[in-house]
Amino acid sequence: MNTKVKEKSQIKVITGNAAAAIAAKLVRPDVVAAYPITPQTEIIEQISKFHANGEMDCELITVEGENSAMNAVMAASLAGGRVFTATSSWGLAFMYDAVLATAGARAPVVMVNVNRETPGIIAVSSGQQDMISTRDAGWIFLIAENCQEVMDLVLQAYRLAEDYDIQVPVMVHYDGFYLSYLSEVVDVPFQEDVDRFLSVLKDQPERIKLVPGGKLGCGSHGILKGYLELRHKHLSAMERAKAKIDQIDKEFQEIFNRSYSGQIEEYRMDDADVVLVGSGSMCGTIKTVIDEKRQAGVKVGLVKIRMYRPFPGEAMVGALKGKKAIGVVDRSLCFGFKGGPMYTELKAFETQLDGSKMISFIDGIANTDITKANVGQMIDSTCDLAAGKDVREVTWVSYPEAQEDGGL
Repeated sequence: MNTKVKEKSQIKVITGNAAAAIAAKLVRPDVVAAYPITPQTEIIEQISKFHANGEMDCELITVEGENSAMNAVMAASLAGGRVFTATSSWGLAFMYDAVLATAGARAPVVMVNVNRETPGIIAVSSGQQDMISTRDAGWIFLIAENCQEVMDLVLQAYRLAEDYDIQVPVMVHYDGFYLSYLSEVVDVPFQEDVDRFLSVLKDQPERIKLVPGGKLGCGSHGILKGYLELRHKHLSAMERAKAKIDQIDKEFQEIFNRSYSGQIEEYRMDDADVVLVGSGSMCGTIKTVIDEKRQAGVKVGLVKIRMYRPFPGEAMVGALKGKKAIGVVDRSLCFGFKGGPMYTELKAFETQLDGSKMISFIDGIANTDITKANVGQMIDSTCDLAAGKDVREVTWVSYPEAQEDGGL
């Protein structure tokens, strides 16, 4: 994150969940609907307090479950309202059909998903598997590294989702139990600055919406080539979102003096021979270890995936092309394929990387921490790969027994 000195600021020490709730208040939503679930609950508690105290002039719908929450905000969005919701893990699973419908309807809903492991077992622990379970649902995905970025990405998400050329729902993800409950220093934007940032949307053409007495066809029947046309336009809008988030980030910096470099962030990449690729809160730890390795003479850098859907393939190729070796760190699994999900997606671009070698690291799932020692091990293995040594393609960093379990 790049920052400049500001003439005015309001610094608070708050959790990631509080940052998300305050950001939701600052965008002045018309409708908020949500159901509490660990570790998202604090967001809804905070919004309920704002609403009760008269700080949020919105319709707050306390629904009986997550499926109803998504249907409520989808309907309100289609009627022209600005909406917000939040969930985690099983809650995201419970609303899955409505998540698909919201994307298909091109409703510009913004949702925070506080990442948590999914069934299997009742895993009340951090992990990005819930995010991976919906990566192909047609939503734009943004991933935050710290509490400040949680707040700022929620604000940017509205500029992206409601842009007339995009009109695709956006999910803002951050690591549950790490960022959700972690208290950090956050520069809370002033209301007038947020209003200015979002005012661009008022100058755009009015999007189609449901109105009393109006006529609107629902479903693809009767539309030229129907479903194919809708799907292609949706996919095209998501591709446009790549350049759009870069543009939005630059405009965000002009107002708030903070920048996140758009789709991806590069850290100490100028002369890096080996690179780790990661996302979310792990990147803070990775940066710390990179600084230590640099002092020892190891030329290592980081590429942080900030926009995961649409996948920033071109930007990733530009950052990684020609590097000796790349280690991709996943906090989730790609069932039926060796390696983590982000690793498998980057493999699709391997032929464009001018011979860069690539390996996969799986860590930070099911209550395992991505520690400095673990990151150091990942960097050492990636350096070994660069040196031509025999290195495992997939390493479960916190579960060394994996090499004897099914051949992974």
